[in-house]
Order: sequence, then C-alpha cells, then structure tokens
Amino acid sequence: MAATTLLLLRHGIAEERRPDLADGDRALTARGRERTREVVERLVALGLRADRLLSSPLLRARQTADIAVAAGWAPDLTLAAELAPGGAPLSCLPQWCEACGGDGLALVGHEPDLSGLAATLIGAPAGCLDLRKAGLIQLQLPVGAAAGQAVLVSLVRPRLLLG
Repeated sequence: MAATTLLLLRHGIAEERRPDLADGDRALTARGRERTREVVERLVALGLRADRLLSSPLLRARQTADIAVAAGWAPDLTLAAELAPGGAPLSCLPQWCEACGGDGLALVGHEPDLSGLAATLIGAPAGCLDLRKAGLIQLQLPVGAAAGQAVLVSLVRPRLLLG
C-alpha cells in the first residue's frame, strides 16, 4: 500500500436556502440529481471508483452519496459527522484511509470544507481551489503523509466530464 487515492465529491445542486427550511434538510433539486448521476456514471465509465465512501449527514450530501453508490462508484456509504459543514475531517483521515485498505477513499461533503481540506493536504493556501457542485478533486496521499505532502491529481468541473 504505497498511497491512497482520495476522491472529494461536492454534493450536487440543492434547494436554495430559505427561512422555513433547515440547512441540513435542503435536498438535491431534480437538476442536481440528474447532473450528479451523470457525473458519477462518467467517473465509473472512466474507471475511477472508491473502495469506501463517507458522506456528510446533511440531506443533499447523503442524496449525492446514494446516487454514487447506485451508479457503482462505491459499494456502500457511511455517514461521518466530520464531513458536515465546519467539521474536522483532517483528524479522521488516517483512520478512514486505513479502514479502506489504503486504496480508494471517497468523501462527499460541502464547500468550502472540501477544497480547504484538499488545499491543506497539498500545502496550498486556503481558498486557492474552487470545487463546483458535483465537482471532484482527486488526490494521492502517500502512506503516513502529513499535511502538505499529498499530490493533486485532478480538479474536475462537471462540465468537463459531461461535455
């Protein structure tokens, strides 16, 4: 096990914020579900899969993760509170990588948290990466890597995958 492929997938297009709807209950829109499905199906067609998928417990992220599992991107999903907005996934990353056997780990979450995590892992300043809805960041994490030692493999906007 030389490195873990870390795949960071932002949730798809969700309902707009509104006073009568809790943030955690915002669902994907019909367009968000369709675009997310197209993105993960394209990732699967390109041979990019995860051995383990963890998701924020917020509805829009769970729905994104469910779509990814249904498309064959990962075998199943586990909810991780650390992936909710403002969570602290960096401290859990070593155990998550170990639990997936060090191969492919996918995290479904929110912005600016996912791009901030990626920036920390590659040693870049916060705010330098922009992850679109249903977009993907792919990193390579050497075993035992500290912050700043990961390699950015790709930052993919949905439009690039779907044409």
